[in-house]
Amino acid sequence: MALDPETFDALIDMVRRFVTERLRPLEGDVEAADAIPDDVVREMREMGLFGLSIAEEYGGLGLTMAEECRVAIELGRTTPAFRSTFGTNVGIGSQGLVMAGSDAQKAEWLPRIASGEIVTSFALTEPDVGSDSGAVKTRAVKDGDTYRLSGTKRYITNADKADLFTVMARTGDEPGGRGVSAFLVPRDLPGVSVGEPEKKMGQKGAKVADLNLDDVPVPAANRLGEEGQGFKIAMQVLDRGRLHISAVCVGVAERLIADCVAYASERKQFGKPIAEHQLIQAMIADSKTEALAARALVLETAGRKDAGDNVVMESAAAKYFASEMVGRVADRAVQIFGGAGYISDYGIERLYRDVRLFRIYEGTSQIQQLIIARETLKRGG
Repeated sequence: MALDPETFDALIDMVRRFVTERLRPLEGDVEAADAIPDDVVREMREMGLFGLSIAEEYGGLGLTMAEECRVAIELGRTTPAFRSTFGTNVGIGSQGLVMAGSDAQKAEWLPRIASGEIVTSFALTEPDVGSDSGAVKTRAVKDGDTYRLSGTKRYITNADKADLFTVMARTGDEPGGRGVSAFLVPRDLPGVSVGEPEKKMGQKGAKVADLNLDDVPVPAANRLGEEGQGFKIAMQVLDRGRLHISAVCVGVAERLIADCVAYASERKQFGKPIAEHQLIQAMIADSKTEALAARALVLETAGRKDAGDNVVMESAAAKYFASEMVGRVADRAVQIFGGAGYISDYGIERLYRDVRLFRIYEGTSQIQQLIIARETLKRGG
């Protein structure tokens, strides 16, 4: 159920001020330290940002998909690492539980996820398994009332601080995704270990690391859904997560465009602000047009999802277009800023590196193309 307009407007205003007044001034510090300050994380918890997508009965805000996307757009106007701090709790780390969890599982975990008391993570990717996500090799062998999980997961967002992982593991010999099941794996179970965070190109402050599972005894009560439903659950989670990421892409693009307009209005060459030169105007016009198109696609698709429509294709299209779009906008921003865009003082080069990841995680652009084509052919056009 959607929030009443006045309450939602107040939420948007609060997030907007938090981004502008609190987060943006810290962007350089986060980049240098490769860490989000603890007091900022505490403020995020107090604001309810960890529970945006979790129902009110479990302590969350219970936003609709359209509302969540509008909040994500606001959060996109600062370094994506800030959003990533609670992004797995809002998205891929919690939504398998929301969609397929039993009443007992939801009661046990969702209130603490919504409050930010615990951090969640989503463990699908493996050293040899990325885009072919139905080919997971991590095994879950039934042993009485437990499953014993063994395998390695790679590039797992927030693994360094996660308390609960949604793990995809193979329980059967059926080929592809049909043999994959989903499990809730607490970090404190014996045999669970997390590797050192990877050194990344961008999005400093948001950590990814390996999750290692060495004969981990997971209670059968921690399985999400039935055996063999894990791949289906993962795809449903990613469908939703792609819309959220698409909205973040829109927010980053709008931030970059605003920065370009401000800089181009002040920077003078050939006796006038560069904003008055037509080739600069062309780059601004292209960026603005694409950002508006992405925003419209994301919000329309979110509204259709809230209405119960099948938006598998539309979510993939939104992720594909928005992530590619923000990459082009970031590239133009570097060009408009010129030399200043290539050094760190203005933050443009940082955002240029940050947005590159959007075309890779939660399904590469090439995977989105395959989904779009498959669904279009299935629907007959």
